[in-house]
Amino acid sequence: MKTLTKAAAALTGSLDVPGDKSISHRAVMLSALGTGTTRVHNFLQGADCISTIECFRALGVHIEAGRKRGEIAVTGRGLRGLLPSSDPQELYTGNSGTTTRILCGILSPQPFTTILSGDESINRRPMRRVIEPLSLMGADITSLRHSGCAPLRISGAPLHGITWRSPVASAQVKSALLCAGLYADSPTTIIEPALSRDHTERMLSSMGASVETKREADGFHITIAPADRLKAEAEITVPGDISSAAYFIVAALLVPGSELLLRGAGINPTRSGILTALRAMGGDITQLNERESGGEPVCDLLIRHSPLHGCDIGGDMIPTLIDEIPILAVAAACAEGTTVIRDAAELRVKETDRITAVAEALQAMGCRVHAEADKMVIEGRADRPLRGAAISCRNDHRIAMSFAVAALTAEGETVLDNEHCVAISYPDFFKDLESLIQHR
Repeated sequence: MKTLTKAAAALTGSLDVPGDKSISHRAVMLSALGTGTTRVHNFLQGADCISTIECFRALGVHIEAGRKRGEIAVTGRGLRGLLPSSDPQELYTGNSGTTTRILCGILSPQPFTTILSGDESINRRPMRRVIEPLSLMGADITSLRHSGCAPLRISGAPLHGITWRSPVASAQVKSALLCAGLYADSPTTIIEPALSRDHTERMLSSMGASVETKREADGFHITIAPADRLKAEAEITVPGDISSAAYFIVAALLVPGSELLLRGAGINPTRSGILTALRAMGGDITQLNERESGGEPVCDLLIRHSPLHGCDIGGDMIPTLIDEIPILAVAAACAEGTTVIRDAAELRVKETDRITAVAEALQAMGCRVHAEADKMVIEGRADRPLRGAAISCRNDHRIAMSFAVAALTAEGETVLDNEHCVAISYPDFFKDLESLIQHR
């Protein structure tokens, strides 16, 4: 339990943004399938990414820590070199949906059987969205509780190329099918209604795979050709995670007198919707020193306190900021006017039901929120501060970090029931936040 008070006169200084969670996962997974050794820099040492490391170690991949923090070396076993898990009972993915879903695609063509399971939260999250298309490719995947969720038994089988129209834009589903498509007997095409984050496509292309993305009238077509090998890159530097940066961006925009420099933030256009949304709300955010890191666009972000106003957020923008909606909702609660966040049903099946979690927490802090199946309507009052409240984080790292930021603007004490869940994606979050706060 953590008690927070409105102690911030301003947030000032600078911060190196921690490594991107999504890219850290993929750096391990795809390097493990390559030939050669890849040294990964700025790897995120969060619990989810550690789960990915432990899973691939169990599959026979040699992964060692480097001399510097955030540095690892992955010695790939090639596309057909993975070994059965040393624990035949279960490959444990912890709380990581990315690890679980992408591993379904990687394990489906392997010549052995694996039981894939995670913690209580993962074992409630929907897996049919990967099971169905992979089964059409010939995969043998069984939900052991007949619930469409983990634990899953995956028995290796020959795979065939398919064309799959995904009902939602999901980078995890797309990545699972792209990885499975490397082993198929013909090309595999995924059609998305909007383009989800494209880190897997970028990294696979850099390793020699044939991946093509086309925008057609019916959506985005992503096609991968079968491959004999992937060439592991010698070095990968993981960009800073825009999802982690988002908490500090919103904090600086909301707290008067703030000015922050966030160094090395990834601004991949499939991920940077939070910047577009906050600018549309009036946020003063400047991109400096734009460059490329690990095949991804990166920059430094200068953020200054700004009065915000409500806006309408939905459609194709949602996949580009899906993980940032909880902190965006906090910004909306402190803005002037109404903000509508729509087309966000995917939030219902994250680590928790984030629409309900966010709505209830904001209501507890005195904000008027109307929640529907795929939508939140947030009535902001810039002239009326939030009030401190007891917040149920629901063991969800993004809820905990979002309402730690809300506490900076609230009158009275805010109590988070489980601050430790931030370790999933950002173990040093509270330490970094405290380092930027100028106390009264």
